[in-house]
Amino acid sequence: MTVFDDLIGQDQAVAVLSRAAAAAGEVVTGGRGAGMTHAWLFTGPPGSGREEAARAFAAALLCPSAGCGHCDQCHQVLIGSHPDLESVRPQGLSYSVKQTRELILRAAGAPTQGRWRVILFEDADRATESAANALLKAIEEPPPRTVWLLCAPAPDDLMITIRSRCRVINLTTPAAEAVAHVLATRDNVPPETARFAARAAQGHIARARALALDEDVRRRREAVLAIPRALSGVGECITAAERLVKTAEEEAAAATAALNESETAELRKLYGEGSTGKGLNRGLVRGGAGALKELEDRQKSRATRIKRDSLDSALLELVAFYRDVLAMQFGAGVELANDDLRFDLDQLARGSTPEETLRRIDAIMRCRERLEANVNPQIAVEAMMLSLRS
Repeated sequence: MTVFDDLIGQDQAVAVLSRAAAAAGEVVTGGRGAGMTHAWLFTGPPGSGREEAARAFAAALLCPSAGCGHCDQCHQVLIGSHPDLESVRPQGLSYSVKQTRELILRAAGAPTQGRWRVILFEDADRATESAANALLKAIEEPPPRTVWLLCAPAPDDLMITIRSRCRVINLTTPAAEAVAHVLATRDNVPPETARFAARAAQGHIARARALALDEDVRRRREAVLAIPRALSGVGECITAAERLVKTAEEEAAAATAALNESETAELRKLYGEGSTGKGLNRGLVRGGAGALKELEDRQKSRATRIKRDSLDSALLELVAFYRDVLAMQFGAGVELANDDLRFDLDQLARGSTPEETLRRIDAIMRCRERLEANVNPQIAVEAMMLSLRS
C-alpha cells in the first residue's frame, strides 16, 4: 500500500510522482535528486483527481519512505494536519492578492521536521491577476526546501510565466470500469449500483461516489434530467429555470449557514463582544466593523461560488444527456452515460435532428459562459431553457 493507491487510472502520473518522491528523499540526505523540482502543476478534467494526486505527492515528500501510506507523516498529510503542509482552497469566486501575500509569508518558514515545506494550492486558477503576479515571484525564488503544488483544470488556466516554471502532471478521466471497481471494492457498493454511478458520473470519482451512496444526489440528478421532456411551453421553461436556480440557492445556503455563523461568532469574540470590563467592546466598534464587513463579503463570495458550482453541475448533466441523444441519432456504438434513461433518449432522438441536438448543447455551453461572466443566473438559465425547447 502507498499513498498513490487511490489515484484511479493514473498509472503514468503515479510513475512520475513516485520517481520524484524518491529523488526528493535523495535531496534531503544531500544527494542530487534528479527529477525533483520546486514547483508542480496538476491539471486534468473535473473528477480526475487533481487535488488527490497533489496531496498524495505531498505525503510522499514528507514521508521518510516516500509515501508508505501507513506512517504518522502520511496520515497527517492525508487528513490535513501535518505542520509542514499548507493547504489552500479558495472558497469564493477568486483568490485575492492580499490572501496570496499572506500565503507566501506562511510558505517562507523552514520545515519543522527537516524534510520539505509543501504548499498545496487547489483551484489556483481562481487567483486574480495581481495575485498570480505575486505568486509568480514566490515560485521564481522559493525558500530552500519549499515545494509549490498548484492545481488547475488546464495549463492554460494559469499565466504562462507560472506554467513555464512548473513541472506539469496531466491527469486523465479514469475509465468507468475502473471507477466502478473502486466503488464496489472500497465502498462496498453493490456492483450494479457501482456500474450505474460510474457510467452516470463519466469517470468523475467524487460524483460517482455521491451518486452511489447518497439518495438525495440521485433524486437531484433525476430532476435535472427530467427537464428536457418537461419543456412543452414558455411557462414550463420559466418554471424549470426558476426551480433549477432555487435548488442551487438552497444548496448554497445549506452548505454555508453553519460555517457562516461560527465564523461570525468567532470574529465577534475576537474583537471583544460579550466580554465584560470598561472599553473591551470598543474593539468591535473600531477595528471589528471593518473586519466583519470583510468577512461578510467573503461569505457572500463563497455562497455565490457554491451556487454557481451547483448550477454548473446540473448543466453538465444536461450536456451529457444531449450527448447521448446525439450518439443515438448517429448510431454511434459508445457507452451512454444515461443508459438508465434510454427510453427518454430514444424519444428525443427520434423527434429531433442532430442539428437541433447540437444547437441545444451549444445553448447549455453558452449558459455556462454567461454564468461565469456573472450574468444574472435566472436570466441566463431562462434563455437556455427557451433554446432547449425550440
